[in-house]
Amino acid sequence: MTLLVSGNGAVLKGGYPWAAPLTGGFTVLELPSQDEAIAWAARMARACRCDQELRVFMLDTDS
Repeated sequence: MTLLVSGNGAVLKGGYPWAAPLTGGFTVLELPSQDEAIAWAARMARACRCDQELRVFMLDTDS
């Protein structure tokens, strides 16, 4: 699943339609919930002044 998160916290399904997968840098965070991940992505979007793609990987279903 890929989400696009803006600096104001708005979330859209899907990523940048024109971009190849992982074309830039990335940050890996281990967080307890998707809501926390969205909050962090919004903070990074404000700091970078551009929307951030949020991707889920290595989901730990036991935690």
